[in-house]
Amino acid sequence: MIILDTSAALALAHGHEALHRLADKIAHTPGDWLHLPALCLLKAEESDAGVGGALLALPGLRVDPLSQVAADAVGGMVRDGWGGADTCHALYAATPHLESGGMSIILTGREDAYAPGFLTVDIDSPGMLGFH
Repeated sequence: MIILDTSAALALAHGHEALHRLADKIAHTPGDWLHLPALCLLKAEESDAGVGGALLALPGLRVDPLSQVAADAVGGMVRDGWGGADTCHALYAATPHLESGGMSIILTGREDAYAPGFLTVDIDSPGMLGFH
């Protein structure tokens, strides 16, 4: 599963070429999605008006809701110092669950915001997921 955090969502909405190519490829692959945790969408819209609507208009993008169980887990992660609510929702989404299977990739412009043990890829790294 590929997860966009707030920084990646903002970059995608602002025309980041590699992310747009990835989004286009995923949109044309049945059953594949770019996952955007709801709190990352909220934070992106909070920091730049209109970004949420632009992201929601993209095919192949799926907003992962903040369920009751996720809200409890994310709240605990924030309390324990793992980061802000949006970062912790991305971490929660990346944690292996029954629905998602194995470890997920978090696309980010802020790799330093994540604890070791999570697979993060900088959106500006050369050859990011084969796109550049």
